[in-house]
Amino acid sequence: MTTDTSERGLERLICTALTGEACDPVVGPAIAMHERPRVYGALFTAPVTAHSGGWICGTPEDYDREYCVDLAQLSAFLTVTQPEVAEALALDEEGPTRRKFLARLQGEISKRGTIDVLRHGLKHGPHTIDLFYGTPSPGNERAAERYAANRFSVTRQLRYSRDETQRALDLGLFINGLPVATFELKNSLTKQTVEDAVQQYQRDRDPREKLFEFGRCVVHFAVDDHEVRFCTHLKGKSSWFLPFNQGWQSGAGNPPNPNGLKTDYLWKRVLTRDGLTDILENYAQVVETKDEKTGRRRAVQIWPRYHQLDVVRKLLADSRAHRPGRRYLIQHSAGSGKSNSIAWLAHQLIGLKKDEGSVFDSIIVVTDRRILDQQIRDTIKQFAQVGATVGHAEHSGDLRRFIAEGKKIIISTVQKFPFILDEIGSEHRGRSFAIIIDEAHSSQGGKAAGAMNEALAEPEDQINDALEKRMQARKMLDHASYFAFTATPKNKTLEIFGEPDPLADGKVKHWPFHSYTMKQAIQEGFILDVLKHYTPVESYYKLVKKVEGDPEFDSKRAKKKLRRYVESHEHAIRLKAEIMVDHFHEQVLALNKIGGQARAMVVTNGIERAIQYFHAISDYLAERKSRHQAIVAFSGEHEYGGAKVTEASLNGFPSSRIADRIQQDPYRFLVCADKFQTGYDEPLLHTMYVDKVLSGIKAVQTLSRLNRAHPKKHDVFVLDFMNDADTIQEAFADYYRTTILAEETDPNKLHDLKAALDGSQVYAPEQIDQLVTLYIGGADRDRLDPILDACVAVYKGQLDEDGQVDFKGKAKAFLRAYGFLSSILPYTNAEWEKLSIFLTFLVPKLPAPVEEDLSKGILEAIDMDSYRVEKQAAMKIQLFDADAEIEPVPTTGGGHKLEPEIDRLSNILKVFNDQFGNIPWTDSDRVHKLITEDIPGRVSADAAYQNARKNSDKQNARIEHDKALARVMTAVLKDDTELFKQFMDNEGFRRWLTDTVFGLTYEAAV
Repeated sequence: MTTDTSERGLERLICTALTGEACDPVVGPAIAMHERPRVYGALFTAPVTAHSGGWICGTPEDYDREYCVDLAQLSAFLTVTQPEVAEALALDEEGPTRRKFLARLQGEISKRGTIDVLRHGLKHGPHTIDLFYGTPSPGNERAAERYAANRFSVTRQLRYSRDETQRALDLGLFINGLPVATFELKNSLTKQTVEDAVQQYQRDRDPREKLFEFGRCVVHFAVDDHEVRFCTHLKGKSSWFLPFNQGWQSGAGNPPNPNGLKTDYLWKRVLTRDGLTDILENYAQVVETKDEKTGRRRAVQIWPRYHQLDVVRKLLADSRAHRPGRRYLIQHSAGSGKSNSIAWLAHQLIGLKKDEGSVFDSIIVVTDRRILDQQIRDTIKQFAQVGATVGHAEHSGDLRRFIAEGKKIIISTVQKFPFILDEIGSEHRGRSFAIIIDEAHSSQGGKAAGAMNEALAEPEDQINDALEKRMQARKMLDHASYFAFTATPKNKTLEIFGEPDPLADGKVKHWPFHSYTMKQAIQEGFILDVLKHYTPVESYYKLVKKVEGDPEFDSKRAKKKLRRYVESHEHAIRLKAEIMVDHFHEQVLALNKIGGQARAMVVTNGIERAIQYFHAISDYLAERKSRHQAIVAFSGEHEYGGAKVTEASLNGFPSSRIADRIQQDPYRFLVCADKFQTGYDEPLLHTMYVDKVLSGIKAVQTLSRLNRAHPKKHDVFVLDFMNDADTIQEAFADYYRTTILAEETDPNKLHDLKAALDGSQVYAPEQIDQLVTLYIGGADRDRLDPILDACVAVYKGQLDEDGQVDFKGKAKAFLRAYGFLSSILPYTNAEWEKLSIFLTFLVPKLPAPVEEDLSKGILEAIDMDSYRVEKQAAMKIQLFDADAEIEPVPTTGGGHKLEPEIDRLSNILKVFNDQFGNIPWTDSDRVHKLITEDIPGRVSADAAYQNARKNSDKQNARIEHDKALARVMTAVLKDDTELFKQFMDNEGFRRWLTDTVFGLTYEAAV
């Protein structure tokens, strides 16, 4: 007999793994659609646990299509576990009593969903009916017996349709007769793939069928021998299937399986009795949100993605196996669902037991993303049924009060956390904590980490020495485990939380405990590739002298000032705003991106520039008679145009409403100055206009605001006025796959730094001892300053400029390295601690070397002659497909003062204009004459344009001008092909020439 490579063969494989037998459907005439299922007496006594997977074979004939239950399995479960109820409901005979109960059951599932009905059962008349028994606690034999009585069944060729077509699903999974999952199976050996299974669900599975209504089945799987995808809500062609794969080589897919199919983890590991029970109890949920604007409620059913399920289970297993005091780094890509992972982890850590006691007394969730504060809290509160009590530390004293009251989960923002933690008192001696840190790269740096550790440490230490007490307080706590989540781990984060990996050469690398890479997230469609359509925009401008002489300036500083001057010039802002608005209307809205719902973000380099852009974009939208509007986002109050303004005063609504309002029309542009660039999840963001220098983590975080997936979002677009492709590629390369720390920071470098600082003789050892003694003893401020001022006098009087730069650089390097190493080194060093205290006070008092600004006056000596921008070709930035190694925390410092590079103004302008200047024309004089004389003259003579100038407004005149210029440029083709080609192909040049000619002709006429 040959190998069965058909879909039926795959059905048989799955059923055999689950039940121990193939579960072949009984061959015979199909039952009529009105016929009720039979009840087999054998079912009541069938041993549930005798089979290999603990599942039971169901039969298609036992499925009741009207009420969507396997009545034979439901009857068997109730008869064994609640015989009096089963008898009262008369489940073994057709009649009104049974129909009434089934109608009640079906109605409750339609209203509450299968998850809730399984968890909480059903009330029917005088009866309270349990429909599922959850995981038993250790040692509870009665609960274990009840759990064993649950009937997990799998039915092949499940005929679900209530019409005569009798359409069938490949597999249906049931718990105690209630449907929980469906399968469509395909086989690549028969040239059909998981994609065909998805299309079958979208095309052939009518969502109006009772089985497919929202909440009745928990999940629908499309499966072949390579991939698994899932959907929680069938909506015809709009059904959104997401991958449920393990990942392979840091990307999508599944690894080769030496013992079977690549996808057999689904039925061998995930859908075991215990595995499915765990998901239904702790992960699967229906989340209902209320739209504050419309009052409408919207329900979403959630099933965990594979990487979420995998990381939470592995963290729980490791935490159960070890005592508190462990550190875990979870590198999960942006947009991979970290909020749900954190919520699921937090509520399960509460119930984590070892030796009949709780592993952790309190769970503290720290997030520096204010916008996620609410999201995480609401997600955790969905699991109130597991008894987790949630407190939200918003005010001083909250955290202390919540811990004292025995609150289990406490959420705080990192901004408030250090202040709140200072107040934690002595009641925490002997308690154990789990600290979950969201976006650990920023919330676990230096002083914030020290404050967190110090506040949670036992206050009544037995160590008498105050200095030792300070050092111990900063150590990572041995009665707290840290769970650090981030998409972009820095070297500090990896060294503190990463898994150490000693090498033969003595170096120690650090790896994340678990990773879900940007590569995999992109390939699986959980996020979009923000580098796929990256378009840099080159700025071209010409600056001219407006002074008679040729003064000298520091060329490096001068060029920076010139670039800032040009890019913030009112004309440049206006021109770039027009490009943004035109591009968004013509290339985004006109192409119906995200079903016509696309939004754009404008990233600026400061509040002043953001306000400039807000006004320029708003003005141009009005001129275009566009129905869309812009919103500006910045912190605090800013003076602009002689008046104090805030984002609320400019937008006309409170700051707290910005995230909601950008989702509504007419708002389409979000203009930002250092807001909404981290932790902001808005799937409707499609396009980003960047006018800010970006590099490293900042570049990754900012551009990643675009990557959130949406069923109608198929691409994103970046138009970058300030950065080049190489810079962006370098920034993303470290985080495309797993990030690894190349080696640990060498603590011996602290000895070297201290020796170099001591050798400068800015301070004496006695001065350090004296200041530290006074400080720890709580002396008044005026007793510290004389010691510090004496050292500053030595610094200024005895060190030359290079010596000052070197000393201050090394002092900062020592503080940076010690502040980090003091939390992770297994030993303490009192000399380091004393020097750290001393330098913390001394460094702010050390003046920077006085540097004369040799570029001063450059802006008064020049004027902008012309400005244009040229959009380069859109490109896909390709990232290197390998894990990235990053270097440890730098422990070097010092250096010397850089000498200014003096140059004449004329040379500075020539170099600047050469770098950012004009098109290399073959005959620039002739082109100059054409642009300044011939073309304006011909356009000015155009009759239609003349009529519009005399008899209409400026806007209509501009329309006629543009038509006239197009006619003139067509005629120019005969005389100057080069100029015509630039006008037609170079959008930036065309816009500049159009503006220039209109300015020359309109203003002259008026």
